[in-house]
Amino acid sequence: MNLDIRFDFQRRDRIGLIEAIWGADKSIDQLKRISEEVLNKKEVVFITRINQEKAISLLNLYGDAIFYEEANCLIIGENVNKLSTAKKVAIISGGSSDLAATLEAKIALELYGINCKTFIDVGVAGLHRLFSEIKEINKYDVLIVCAGMEGALATVVGGLLPQPIIAVPVSVGYGVSKNGETALNSMLSSCAPGIAVMNIDNGYGAAMAAIRIIKRIS
Repeated sequence: MNLDIRFDFQRRDRIGLIEAIWGADKSIDQLKRISEEVLNKKEVVFITRINQEKAISLLNLYGDAIFYEEANCLIIGENVNKLSTAKKVAIISGGSSDLAATLEAKIALELYGINCKTFIDVGVAGLHRLFSEIKEINKYDVLIVCAGMEGALATVVGGLLPQPIIAVPVSVGYGVSKNGETALNSMLSSCAPGIAVMNIDNGYGAAMAAIRIIKRIS
């Protein structure tokens, strides 16, 4: 079935963000047709949750396509309308198992020209690792915190630093972690006031939230 696909080309004008393409539930043919349409409009193609098979098809078609395998993201072209700001984002993760969500956030931020840095393996199981980086983290304007298991890292960071904090529960952990549901509930019930919580594994959403904040404070 050849369904019509309507890409939201007006989104940048409305809210300053381009439409990302969800790759997981689209066929290779659909992704090819969307990519061609977007590129013909001189817009950048940003696909999230794309697997290797689909990515290879696009890499063979577009010489400037870049596939970030660990993040399951693919970019074709360049975002020519990047933000002009000195504001910076720190992306903090409990462990290397949180890497996919962490990288998804980082790639999305860099697509918009946002200066960001990742701080990996600073989880609550070894708080000395977080404390050794806390002064450096405090130099950043918005903090994205990715954590699985019990998701306590966002609360700890929220109790130590005053910046806007965007928490991302990650689907990492044994049995009762329930593919990130425990971390999600923990972050939602955090005693550190003012923490914003994204959906499970939604590094892209966290990046867009950070950009919305930065656009208002820049």
